[in-house]
Amino acid sequence: MAWTWRFEKADGTEVPPAVEPEEFTTQGDAESWVGEIWKELVEGGADQVVLFEDGTLIYGPMSLHGEAVDET
Repeated sequence: MAWTWRFEKADGTEVPPAVEPEEFTTQGDAESWVGEIWKELVEGGADQVVLFEDGTLIYGPMSLHGEAVDET
């Protein structure tokens, strides 16, 4: 099994990643990788990611932009 990411603009247009990913052997490895480098992906032009397992959509799009939290 191979877990892979697709990188997109907010409108769903695919963009090349700022950091080239590998093919991951587990979903956890794929998610950890995005968690570690999401800022670089955003700086490189990606707004969201989509996760696939062997070409099958698992979830997404998932925004790489954090939501503002009102702590008042």
